[in-house]
Amino acid sequence: MDLPRVFTIRESSHRIHNAITDDQLATLGRALRLPPGARLLDLASGSGELLCTWARDHGITGTGVDISTEFTARARARATELGVADRVDFVHGDAAGHVAAEPVDVAACVGATWIGGGLTGTVELLRRSLRPGGLLLVGEPYWRLLPPDQETVEACYANDASDFLPLPALVERFGELGYDVVEMVLANQDGWDRYRAAQWLNIRRWLDENPDDELAAELRDELSTAPARYVRYERDHLGWGVFALMAR
Repeated sequence: MDLPRVFTIRESSHRIHNAITDDQLATLGRALRLPPGARLLDLASGSGELLCTWARDHGITGTGVDISTEFTARARARATELGVADRVDFVHGDAAGHVAAEPVDVAACVGATWIGGGLTGTVELLRRSLRPGGLLLVGEPYWRLLPPDQETVEACYANDASDFLPLPALVERFGELGYDVVEMVLANQDGWDRYRAAQWLNIRRWLDENPDDELAAELRDELSTAPARYVRYERDHLGWGVFALMAR
């Protein structure tokens, strides 16, 4: 059980595996005003930056679960680097269906709602780990501009325009699920640029070092097309944000 290798190559230099920046992640941590010792479960925790930096800055404790052995190893190393390995731990496993053994103060899935089969299923999955009155954190794409055609839809990693909602409709959707939106941090274009463009340098450096690898042709094709596709379609049309929710 592991994440396909192409993903770890593409994001080999990333500490945050989505479009928010270090500063925005820190802003969110401050905005939530979590008390020291608050317990957090992070599903699809990636390289552990949220848990590790919030443990350092706010004294939270927590567990991250991720299917990638490489990202999980990076998360453990980051916890050691920041001196918080006694407060956070990282589990290699499938986050889909994972429920905390004891209720937590914050249950998060920041950018991987496929683990619950989509937004609705992921919110329900997170709810199962949450104590009454706790916070859910959900990262989700939305349309900044509605796509004019199917080509744009697919260039933004969707199968159908209905896969994502415009931002007002997404916020209303949380209400329909029975939650108040109590905070949010939205990615900006600089964050998107840093997330996507860093992938291109990662790929190029990997190609230079691994020209005969079985993935070389696939990643060579990606590098040849991804920058233009991103600036033509995704950069203007697709937004992304982290939303803090509390049950009504």
